[in-house]
Amino acid sequence: MSGRAVTIAAYYFPNYHVDPRNEGWHGEGWTEWELVKRATPRFAGHEQPRVPLDGFQDEADPAVMSGKMAMAAGHGVDAFIFDWYWYGGRPYLERPLETAFMPNAAAHDMKFAVMWANHHWTNIHPWKSATPATLLESGSVDGDQFEAATDYLLERYCSHPGYLCLDGRPYLSIYDLPTLVDGLGGVDGARVALDGLRQRAVRAGYRGIHLNAITRERPVLPQDGVAADEVTLVRRLGFDSVTSYVWVHHHALPTLLTPYADVLAEAEKGWETFTARHDVPYFPNVTVGWDSSPRTVQSDRFNPGLGYPHTNIIADATPEQFGRALEKVRTFVERTNTPLVTINAWNEWTEGTYLEPDTVHRYGHLEQIRRVFGTRPRP
Repeated sequence: MSGRAVTIAAYYFPNYHVDPRNEGWHGEGWTEWELVKRATPRFAGHEQPRVPLDGFQDEADPAVMSGKMAMAAGHGVDAFIFDWYWYGGRPYLERPLETAFMPNAAAHDMKFAVMWANHHWTNIHPWKSATPATLLESGSVDGDQFEAATDYLLERYCSHPGYLCLDGRPYLSIYDLPTLVDGLGGVDGARVALDGLRQRAVRAGYRGIHLNAITRERPVLPQDGVAADEVTLVRRLGFDSVTSYVWVHHHALPTLLTPYADVLAEAEKGWETFTARHDVPYFPNVTVGWDSSPRTVQSDRFNPGLGYPHTNIIADATPEQFGRALEKVRTFVERTNTPLVTINAWNEWTEGTYLEPDTVHRYGHLEQIRRVFGTRPRP
């Protein structure tokens, strides 16, 4: 797709490096690679473990991240949208972005943006069956904390030349609207806070800020909320666009091994539905796969009736199936002039949805992006 206007952005989950808070919960040196290493097949036909082709790398190492960026750019991924967290008055899991990606952005001509993953953080790494969800960090912020977090974003990230902008405005996505509204005292309070962010962005020298809302109809994480009237909420809060994080936020997996083609058929209809439903543009999402079983205690009986992370699985998530999804989304964006496609995800290894090469499919999923969309000319 020579000269394409659409930006291909993959979500990036930064939990594959050592972080002090994780060490406090899980022990010295812990990263989420521990769950990937321990994953086992839980029933006949279950494709586990998933093994990264390049090994269990430290994503906060600038040389490692540079390799990831070269791989992404060389296969048509233009940007990473980092899952970003603000708990207890400070960021969490920020090192891969700040110490590894940002210093390398210019060399690879890659963009980045932030999805504020403002959900609560619970004990799902892994989750033991029949135990209550334990709150480790709260995603709720009051007005002062909202201002502190967004000032951090404006000053630390949006000022970087590699930050992704739409129409000259830095792109900021927010994951959990119900939690945002609750923390800010209701819809009116949230609108005041967001308007204040817009004004601060202008004072900082930007044309404003492009606010994107993650839309979902189904909870996945145990701490997910679902807005009762999301369309009205998006309108009242003044968001500029909506997108999705992952297909399973919208589309049920009715059987233990639900074929990828069946979920794709629902997702394709969903792109049209969400576009018609909202007053603002919908940026379509393509999901690589789904299998959250590595986040369960492996000795427990796997039981999808328990809910996340005991969930049904997207089966036959091959590069060829992913390529068909990309072909369909390309048709959609060419017809609608959509500027952005989100992909879940670059590295959600413990949810079974990742572009990074593994020992089974190798570079197959990445090669499909290059086949369908091509790559942008880079220096």
